[in-house]
Formats: sequence, C-alpha cells, structure tokens
Amino acid sequence: MVKLSVIVPFYNVQQYAPDTLKSLRANTREDFEFILVDDCSTDGTPDILARAERELPGAVIIRHEQNGGLATARNTGIDKARGEYLTFLDGDDWLAPGYFPQLLSAIEELGCDFVRTDHVQSTGRARSVHRVPHGRRRTVLNPREAILPADRSTSVDYAYAWAGIYHRRLVDRGILHFTHGLRTAEDRPWIWKLHRESESFAVVGLLGVYYRRGVASSLTQIGDVRQLDFIRAFDQVIQETAGDPEADKLLPKAVRTYCAIMAHHLGQIERFEPAVARKLRSMSAAALKRMPQDVLTEVMDSMDAQRAARLRRVRRRSMGARTVTA
Repeated sequence: MVKLSVIVPFYNVQQYAPDTLKSLRANTREDFEFILVDDCSTDGTPDILARAERELPGAVIIRHEQNGGLATARNTGIDKARGEYLTFLDGDDWLAPGYFPQLLSAIEELGCDFVRTDHVQSTGRARSVHRVPHGRRRTVLNPREAILPADRSTSVDYAYAWAGIYHRRLVDRGILHFTHGLRTAEDRPWIWKLHRESESFAVVGLLGVYYRRGVASSLTQIGDVRQLDFIRAFDQVIQETAGDPEADKLLPKAVRTYCAIMAHHLGQIERFEPAVARKLRSMSAAALKRMPQDVLTEVMDSMDAQRAARLRRVRRRSMGARTVTA
C-alpha cells in the first residue's frame, strides 16, 4: 500500500528541477510515490523528468499535451494518487532530507484531516522563516475557528498547498481539488474550502520546505493577464462563503482579504502591460460592485488610508461611469 503520494507539477523549470528531484531522492521510502506532472514544458524539463523516472524510486511521470496551469496540474496528480496521505511540492522548490517521513509521522500521531507547517523562503541567497499564523502547535483544532479574526492574519492567509499534508478522506469528500484553470491565486479558494469543510487540523513547526521566491518565470513575477485570475479566485471565495451557514461571521474576513489583495495589485499597476492595467481597473471596479456592499463599506472604513483610497478611487470611477451611461 502507498502511504504518501507527493504531487509535483513542473513547467519550464529546467534550471531548478534537478535540485527539486535531488531533494525528493533524499525523501524516498518504499511506501512513497512521487507523481511528477509535466505541464507541457517547452524547455529541457521533459528530459530531466525522463531521467527521474529511472533514478527516483516511486516516480510516476504524467505529461500534459496542453499547458493547463498549476491548479489543473495538481488536480491531475490528485486523480492519479494512491496514497493514504497526499502532499504537494512545486517544481522549482526543494526539501530538507528526511522531511516527508517527519511530516507523515506528525499527521499520523495527531490523527486529523490535515496538518499545516512552517517553511523557509529563499530569495537569492537570503533565507527567512515563515510561520503559519496560528499560535497553538501540535493541538488538533476545528479548522473553521482558525479563519477569524477578520482584522488579523490567520491560517486562511497562509495559502501554500505545499506547506502541509492531507488525509485521503479529503479527496473522497471533494475538498482537496483545486479550481480548474486558475493560473494565479489557485490556493485561495482551496484554503478557504479546506478550512470551512474539513473537520480537524493541526499546525506543526517543521521546517523542511524551501520556497524559491523571485523566480523570473513565476507568474507572480510576470505582469500579464494571467495575474488577474486573483479576481476569479476571490469571487469564488466570496460566493462560497456567502452560502455558508456562518456567512455573517465569515464574510468580513473574505471581503477584507479580497480588498487587500486588490489594493496590492492596484498599488503595483505600473508593472502590468498597459492593456492589462486597464483591465485590472475595470475588473476591480466590477468586483467591488459584486461584493456585499454593507460589508465592503465597513471593511474600507477599517483599512489603512492608502489602501482604502486606491479602492475608493476605482469604486468612484465605476459609479461615475454608470451615472454618465444612465
């Protein structure tokens, strides 16, 4: 029986894939499988993965004939996985030796639906530790209770699928899959659903995942239209949270996070291509109109002045355009 399935999407990461695969070899076990999904790479990544199929025990190679993005590649891996537990890694990140056996031991000991972990961020030669924004460690808790408070960073803001491990029952209950086709912010609807619909989770302080930040080919570094998928991602968060039995309690957090991300992108609008910048403004205005207006007003009134001003400018422009049209 396979105990752990590790799902690793790759797309044009020939520079980093050898380090990723080397770290996986330092985490092998007879009951582990490594599902390596090549999302239609056009560089040397497929050749690197072909070697891994021979050299990495438990490797399973899947190649997409069309690029579908990270969310779709992860879903391919989930559908193929046979393990009692599942976890993720991105194709340009890496692991400390022996990390996965420790992570597996943690969730088996705690007996919960999922476990979240800290990680190390790597930017060039700099390293920094990033912690799950939740104080209690190695204690099984209700995931819904970790969503709030609305005005502080919480577990749903720590939206890294690879910073944790997940029991197969979450797959069987339809909780673990990602929204097909999202190119960016794919972890946002996923982490919210995970916390709303799972029954138990815990946080552990393991430091074994190294997240490579600032990679030139990463979509977070590219100012093209795919960046705007955050709007579709957060629209889904708002819509699903609005249908929750505790919507009145949870919506302020969802709206506040959406507004914070939107204000961040608007504050860096010069890095987008001109046509994409215009689209960002118009899509942001439409998104603000779709939000529950009473909650939105309260959120804007409680935000810092700079971010609130950016959002209000977009909101006013949209309302002005509607008045002229009328």
